[in-house]
Amino acid sequence: MSPPVRGVATLSGLVALLAVAVGEARAHVKYVTPGSDPVEVVEFLVTALTTPLNLAVLGAGALSVVVAGTAYLRVRPFPNDVRAFRRVLASYDELLPWLLRLAVGLPLVGAGFSGYFFSPIVEPTAPVFVRLFGITVGFLLLFGLGTRFAAAVGLVTYLVGLAVEPALLLAFEYVPGFVAIALVGGGRPSADHAIASMAADDRTVYSRIDPFYRRVALPFVTRIRHLEAYVPTVLRLGVGVTFIYLGIAQKLMQPGDALAVVAKYDLTAVVPVAPELWVVGAGLTEALVGILLILGAFTRAASGVAILLFTTTLFGLPDDPVLAHISLFGLVSALLVTGGGPYSVDAALHRDDAGVTDATTSSSPTNSD
Repeated sequence: MSPPVRGVATLSGLVALLAVAVGEARAHVKYVTPGSDPVEVVEFLVTALTTPLNLAVLGAGALSVVVAGTAYLRVRPFPNDVRAFRRVLASYDELLPWLLRLAVGLPLVGAGFSGYFFSPIVEPTAPVFVRLFGITVGFLLLFGLGTRFAAAVGLVTYLVGLAVEPALLLAFEYVPGFVAIALVGGGRPSADHAIASMAADDRTVYSRIDPFYRRVALPFVTRIRHLEAYVPTVLRLGVGVTFIYLGIAQKLMQPGDALAVVAKYDLTAVVPVAPELWVVGAGLTEALVGILLILGAFTRAASGVAILLFTTTLFGLPDDPVLAHISLFGLVSALLVTGGGPYSVDAALHRDDAGVTDATTSSSPTNSD
């Protein structure tokens, strides 16, 4: 079994595991509605998917996505503009560690001061440890001090908490966030970079008394440096699983809560469709974004759609806890910078493009590039 196939198979298992825990978890719709009457999932889906108008709208949406993707792959419009856009985004790669630290550190600090554990729906009765954990680890990440160690502590703490409280699946994006930070380190600007620069300079007094840089940090970074190339893959898979879980478990498998949100904010007045179509459409859109990210297909476009979803939530649901979404917002922003990375459909397509370009260049004596 090839690595990409193994990756997809593994993530399919993860998605199945997340679906099993759906009865234990609640979505961000719980943040914005006090509760709802229970709605039978099968009955809801049958009603939503057997209404002719709903089927027509969903079918038209699905067809438009397929047609747009196929047309782009066949026509490849504005190739020079696309390449220039990719180069610009890739040029921000040096800032990726900083972006990741902000994406994870800011919501952790907010969670610490608010007294919840990763997700606003997980509020321990004795929040002292939760507050200390969130504030300490969050600020270490923001300052970039002991960055890899702080990320490792955060990852282990989240996984232990997940074993006790399945509702933490709603904050699963912290897993790829912590792993990515552990791989790239603090970057610059960061306290780690400043300290390492002083320790590497033999002329400084600090370089003679620092016991950590040459003995521990430098050998460790050297051993894992080759893994940094897989940061986009880690982000894609982790964020993709999160989106699939949010779309399926949060909306399609919890239709009562989602319908309550539609009713509370009178969303049918914004787009005059049936409430169940709102729920199914939102759930399928989030699931599609997750699938595209897992496959690494149209990664930057899928990330752009995800940002659009977050922005719509921000302005459409005024009492939604924005802080809880910063982690996902930051991670999909990071994917705009990195693109699909290894083991992605995008990477295969770009290799094909490069081969076609090389062949065209070699066979055209008038090409001056």
